[in-house]
Amino acid sequence: MFDVVLALPRFVLNTALRTARSALRAVEGIPRIATALEELRDAIRHVERLATFAAEELPEVVYQLESVREQLAAIEKRLAEAGRDRPGISPGSPRNG
Repeated sequence: MFDVVLALPRFVLNTALRTARSALRAVEGIPRIATALEELRDAIRHVERLATFAAEELPEVVYQLESVREQLAAIEKRLAEAGRDRPGISPGSPRNG
């Protein structure tokens, strides 16, 4: 009979101890969570800076690529014209440097 009478206080005590241990672990984890959030904020700031840089530089990159494309088209045209004079040269000919 004493087992039944003592079972309830033992259960309450064990539950309270488990709750206290869990609360202590949660409180001990707060500094780690704060550190992780700080690192996450820093990473977000870095991504924002990279996105701003990309947005500013992308039009310049597109302009430069268009310029390179025009230069390549001119070279291809000259090769085609030279290929008429010399049948061995064409845009598909192997390059040697």
